Amino acid sequence: MKVREAMTRNVQVADPTETIEQAAKLMADLDVGSLPVGQDDQLVGMITDRDIAVRAVATGKGPGTKVREVMSKNIKYCFDDEEIEVVSRNMGDIQVRRLPVIDRDKRLVGILSLGDMAVNDASAAARALGGVSRPAGAHNQR
Repeated sequence: MKVREAMTRNVQVADPTETIEQAAKLMADLDVGSLPVGQDDQLVGMITDRDIAVRAVATGKGPGTKVREVMSKNIKYCFDDEEIEVVSRNMGDIQVRRLPVIDRDKRLVGILSLGDMAVNDASAAARALGGVSRPAGAHNQR
């Protein structure tokens, strides 16, 4: 199965000049934990609820902070014509629950989440979840 057959289309995109408050409200309205960040028809980053909590709130930045100041710029993505099996292994390896999907012209065309995979290819979702769930580093909470 190809990524394009399972991905979520019509993805809302945050602008890097918007505030984190605007991004958080959009996430709340959409009931999502992350948004791709785009500018001039190009994917330039991702912002997550964790980015807002850890990179903004925890460091004393306020709701007027621009998305570009706290977004993740090292973007992991997949192509819409890739096989789900390959992408699910990659998601597990890099420990992410969702990936922006781009076409070969590098335009954002969707998002592929573990939920999308679970609905369309349960074995691929299980493979990705197994990798995502493994400990990534030292944890201090006991």
